[in-house]
Amino acid sequence: MWCVRWNAEVAPEYPKTAEGRAAPLRRIDIHAPMPPDLEFKSRLTYSPTFVLIVDGREVSRLEGYPGEDFFWGLLQRMLDEAGIEFRGEG
Repeated sequence: MWCVRWNAEVAPEYPKTAEGRAAPLRRIDIHAPMPPDLEFKSRLTYSPTFVLIVDGREVSRLEGYPGEDFFWGLLQRMLDEAGIEFRGEG
């Protein structure tokens, strides 16, 4: 249900935003073997889970989808804390 809501509320605009360009979305199946090029701090349990990866390693994670208004603020915090520039990119 939460993935469906995120797909409807955020997914269409996500790649068009500065945040989406700074942290492109890569979807993986949490029930399949994890991609060998990604290192997670712990097992992925919930869907959706948004993991910010830098140089192949997890630096931040948001488990669940809190709704569109909260999602953008939490994503911005994740990017800020990781030192990833994204504002003013058009």
